[in-house]
Amino acid sequence: MNILKSLTFEPALGWVAGGLLAGLLLLLALALVIHGLRKGRDTDADRWALTRRTAMVLILALMVLTPSTISKTTNKAVNATDVFIAVDVTGSMAVKDAGYGDQEGISRLEAARAAAHDLTRIYPDASFSALSFGASASVDLPLTPDVRAVDNWARGLATEPTSRSAGSSLDAPLDRLSLVMKQTRDRHPDDRILLYLISDGEQTGPDERRSFSVLREGLDDAFVLGTGSAKGGMVPLSSDVAGSDADGWVTDPMTGQPGISAMDPKTLKAMADEMSGHYQALAKGATVREGATATASKRYRVTRVDQVRQHVTPLVWPLALVELALILIEAGLWVHTSRRLL
Repeated sequence: MNILKSLTFEPALGWVAGGLLAGLLLLLALALVIHGLRKGRDTDADRWALTRRTAMVLILALMVLTPSTISKTTNKAVNATDVFIAVDVTGSMAVKDAGYGDQEGISRLEAARAAAHDLTRIYPDASFSALSFGASASVDLPLTPDVRAVDNWARGLATEPTSRSAGSSLDAPLDRLSLVMKQTRDRHPDDRILLYLISDGEQTGPDERRSFSVLREGLDDAFVLGTGSAKGGMVPLSSDVAGSDADGWVTDPMTGQPGISAMDPKTLKAMADEMSGHYQALAKGATVREGATATASKRYRVTRVDQVRQHVTPLVWPLALVELALILIEAGLWVHTSRRLL
């Protein structure tokens, strides 16, 4: 009874081609019946032969329609969380006007390092990918569950040399993020993808910033973390030589005096809104362990869910056996009749 309830037709050739072929076979079966009834005794085919040959055609029609049964299985699926961390490393991130937790007067990049470190703690069992962006963007760490690799990456972050800077472009990581997130979604369609972008929001490049809304479709949630202060500070010169600093400050070409870089919360909030995400300022007394990030870290944990899937199993083989038996009978009778006529 259960088999009959789950019985259905799933033509292997599709409903269009399979339906047409099955219809032609039904017409052929009908033609055989009409021909046999009209000829009557004028043909050597008796009622048994007519029934047998009609049955062969009807069984072929059923085989074309591919009778099948549908069964349901329940699988245990793991919904993992993939966290992408993108950190601004332009020269302005060296300004020491930031705070994080109980720290104050630290550089904006130091606050970013501390935030990245905390993210690995509040997302247990998650996988992480790390990007840095300035004049250009690079994926420094492919997706990995290795928390120590993320901590080492954050510890080694350094601002790009100010001598190479051509202005800050906040949209520098857009193309890279779009690509790696799409690849992640294609490989792990059940995963939740989160983005944490840490920046001071300063946009000094000559081109207008592109919208971050292009990332919205590939994200489950986004967080823009602002570092620095509205008051701002002077940007120290940095050398091209690793581990050394140049003396002095970046000057404003208009005034010839040291330029002041300040965090731009308005731009950072706009970026968060474009991704339908959240904005959070990092300052003394504030960390990613509080606020929207803390709430999300509890919501986007690794979970195990039951997924019900339907499986279609064709039942053509019983019909094929009956068809083979009828063909063998037909062939045997044809051989017997041919010998008798000889």
